[in-house]
Amino acid sequence: MKSYLKSEMARAAGVSYRTFQRWLQQQSEQLSQFGVMPRTQLIPAKAAQWICGQYGIDEGEL
Repeated sequence: MKSYLKSEMARAAGVSYRTFQRWLQQQSEQLSQFGVMPRTQLIPAKAAQWICGQYGIDEGEL
């Protein structure tokens, strides 16, 4: 897995960027442990993998 932009991950999840942001807001405590802050645009690989697992995003679509 590699790093991804939030917009790429939102597209892979099939939701709007705004909806994806709301999803991430709900998990802000967990994501901060990965170094992802609300204004972070590039999601690190470990965080991207965790997000895919949490929201059922197929890593092959990224």
